[in-house]
Amino acid sequence: MLLDTHAWAWIIVGETRLSSAARAAVDEADSVYVSPISFYEISQKVRLNKWPQMAPFVDDLFGLVGEQGGKVAALDQAICLAAGRLDWTHRDPFDRMLAATALHYAMPLISADTVFDGIVPRIW
Repeated sequence: MLLDTHAWAWIIVGETRLSSAARAAVDEADSVYVSPISFYEISQKVRLNKWPQMAPFVDDLFGLVGEQGGKVAALDQAICLAAGRLDWTHRDPFDRMLAATALHYAMPLISADTVFDGIVPRIW
């Protein structure tokens, strides 16, 4: 399964907003992935002071993935092209990349964001 950026961040900081179904799915999954776009999203929002609670973790994100037993999904030109071509009115580039990644790898997305409903299988 693929973690939406906020789901991964909530796991990192121990946030309790992660639903019980999402937590159980992550705990029971054979493989849990994060997208490279999540590294960009977190670092950009920290730089802009829009996500200050993630500031202490930015320099350790690479290591945190491994410590958590996760993997980083490959991001290639096919996923980027698919993200741009998705027949979806949602314009957020981070969400489009996450959706395209989930579709490319046929993985459900762990996300609280209902905007993904009807685009990718979503667990929450």
